[in-house]
Amino acid sequence: MERIGFIGLGIMGKPMALHLIRAGYQLTVLRTSANFHDLKEAGASVADSASLLAAQSDVIITMVPDAPEVESAVFGEGGVADGISNGSLFIDMSTIAPAVSTSIAERLAKYGVDALDAPVSGGQGGAEAATLSIMVGGSAQAFERALPVFQKLGKNIIHIGNSGSGQVTKACNQVAVALTIQAVAEAMTLAKKAGVDLEKVRGALLGGLAQSKILDLYGQRIIDRNFNPGFRVRLHRKDMNIVLQTARELSVPLYGSALVAAQMDALIAQGDEELDHSSLALLLEKMAGL
Repeated sequence: MERIGFIGLGIMGKPMALHLIRAGYQLTVLRTSANFHDLKEAGASVADSASLLAAQSDVIITMVPDAPEVESAVFGEGGVADGISNGSLFIDMSTIAPAVSTSIAERLAKYGVDALDAPVSGGQGGAEAATLSIMVGGSAQAFERALPVFQKLGKNIIHIGNSGSGQVTKACNQVAVALTIQAVAEAMTLAKKAGVDLEKVRGALLGGLAQSKILDLYGQRIIDRNFNPGFRVRLHRKDMNIVLQTARELSVPLYGSALVAAQMDALIAQGDEELDHSSLALLLEKMAGL
C-alpha cells in the first residue's frame, strides 16, 4: 500500500485521516496540525515540516480551508515541493478556485508529479461515516491510482475530467445547496409568519415535488432551532466567493448565488459566522419581523 502524507486535520480532515489509518495505510501527519496527537495515538507518523512529510510519502493529501493554505503547504518555505519525489501523487481535497487548482497541477508537473483536485461534499457527518461525495479533476491515470484511497473516504466518487473540473463541480454543488437552503428558509419563514404548523408544512412538502434532502434535514433544523454547525456560514460564504469569481471569469450571470452570498454577508456582519448555514432562516425571520 502506498504511503500517505495528510495535511489538514480539522473537522473534516481528522476523521478522513483516521479512516486511512484504519484501512491499513502508513500515514504521516504534520506536528503543527491541531489534532496531530490523536492521529499519532492512532498510529500515524509525525513530520516536522511539509517537505519531510512529502519525502516519506508516495501520495500527499491536503484538506485545508482555502487556496492560500494549499499554496503555502505546497510551495511555501519547507513545503511539499521541497521534499516531493518524481512519480509522487498530490491530491488536494480542499475547496478552492478551479484556476488555482489548475495552476498548482501545472507547477507540480515540472517536478514529475501528478495532481488531482478532489473536493468533497457531505460535511462532517460524511467525513466521519466515510460516505463523502468526491468529485475529481485530473488525468485518468492519476484518478485510477487514487481510487483505492478515495474508496476509503467516500461512496460517490466521480472522475469529472481535466484538472480544475473537480473544483468547478464543487462550485456547482455549493450553488445548488445555497439556493436550496435559501428556498427552504423562505418557505419555513412564510409558514411561520402565517402561523401554521411547521412540522405539518414540512411533512406535506416532503411528499411532493418540493422534496429534497435539504428540506428533510435543514427544514427540521430550522424547526428545532438547531443551528450548531455542520457547515459554518463563513465557510459557505468563502465557497460562494469562489462561485462568483469563477462565474465572472466565464461571464456567467448568477443572480441567485449573488443574493445568497449577500445574505451570508449579513449573517457574518451580525456575528453569526460560526452558525450552520441553515441559519439563513434567522436572517429571513428577522427581516420578516419574527
